[in-house]
Amino acid sequence: MNAPMPGLAERVFAQFLALEQQARAADTLDRLAYSLVNDAQPLFGYRHAALLIAGKVRALTGVSVVEPNAPFVAFVEHACAQVAAQDGLAEARVVSPDGLAAQEREDWRTLSAPQVFWLPLKDRRKAVFGGLWMAREQPWSEAEQALLRQLGEAYAHAWLALQPRKPWRLRWPRKRLALLGLGALLVLLLPVRQSVLAPAEVVPLGGRLVAAPLDGVVAEFLVKPNQPVKAGDLLVRFDATALKAQADVAERALGVAEAELKASSQRAFSDAESSARIDLLAARVEQKRAERDYALDLLARTDVRAERDGIAVFADAERWTGKPVRTGEQLLKLADPTQAELRVELPVGDAIALEPGAEVALFLDSDPLHRYRATLQRAAYEAQPTPAGKLAYRLDAGFEETPPRIGLRGTAKLFGQRAPLAVYLLRRPLAALRQSVGF
Repeated sequence: MNAPMPGLAERVFAQFLALEQQARAADTLDRLAYSLVNDAQPLFGYRHAALLIAGKVRALTGVSVVEPNAPFVAFVEHACAQVAAQDGLAEARVVSPDGLAAQEREDWRTLSAPQVFWLPLKDRRKAVFGGLWMAREQPWSEAEQALLRQLGEAYAHAWLALQPRKPWRLRWPRKRLALLGLGALLVLLLPVRQSVLAPAEVVPLGGRLVAAPLDGVVAEFLVKPNQPVKAGDLLVRFDATALKAQADVAERALGVAEAELKASSQRAFSDAESSARIDLLAARVEQKRAERDYALDLLARTDVRAERDGIAVFADAERWTGKPVRTGEQLLKLADPTQAELRVELPVGDAIALEPGAEVALFLDSDPLHRYRATLQRAAYEAQPTPAGKLAYRLDAGFEETPPRIGLRGTAKLFGQRAPLAVYLLRRPLAALRQSVGF
């Protein structure tokens, strides 16, 4: 006999059991955290979920590395802290923004979905050690809430199975502990030079930007990345089909306007009406001539040529070929291969006090054993988002010797002023404490 087709309830129950199995099959906390915020999304249809452990976001849906300074991360942490202070987070329930501060309500409206369900994670003593913030557009039904409560117990059990135990206490004599503490304090007071690591890239110095001269489609790139070019060499060719037709139409319209002007001029000696139209037709001829000249000028811009000698700096020609571009959009740069500088993206969380002239050391990914020396020249006052989605300060440094090839990437070590070893080691914890306490 053929087995009966499973219904909706059977499929939902099978997915629910699969979620419990995936959570208990995780062998590390990082894999479990990724599973908690991603695996249940097909079943419950939430837009995003955030895993909070001890009040801090540990994992986010669709994000491999959580940025502590991201706006959404800060919003979830502040919102959970306010809800915990008012109503508590001990029970699984739908969360309302009514009791939050004005800033958190505004962030909720712009950063999160309207319907949020809080799923707490409890230890063996029923104390909450974390939870899941799940947001979506549709309200949470009673059946879904019941499934989530049961799933929360499985998630908490899986997390506690992987949570490492607390370290055992050293049972030394008090005198020895005091001497050890005094020695550690003296070591922490030793002055050391502050330093920080940040990703860096070798970029052109004083390169000439080649931008799109018109709105159109790139037909072909006639140069390759890092190819030497001479002044006047053809770099990029735009699709000129429409512009050629436009120039031809403008040329014919000019011919018609000139013919009408010539005919009216000949009839002006005997026809008063034709004599009165001469000025209008002459103005129309000038208009059509300007339209023709403009069309020819656009047609001439379809061939983009190099204005100086150098090398063509861009990533990939396939990215542009056949793609529409806007006027002024950057296509490539022309740079002198012997003139380069170092561009550093310093994350906000790692920022230290740096002055122009600070020492910078570059270690390339392709040659990590060779050290390139540079000097800090400029530092941005405002952090900007990087292509990776993180906030970072842009720093520019000049090389003290022959620069490496343009386009190479690596890690830059920036040296700041001297400070006690305690400040060097505890700089980030102290910054986090200052942000939390507010002093």
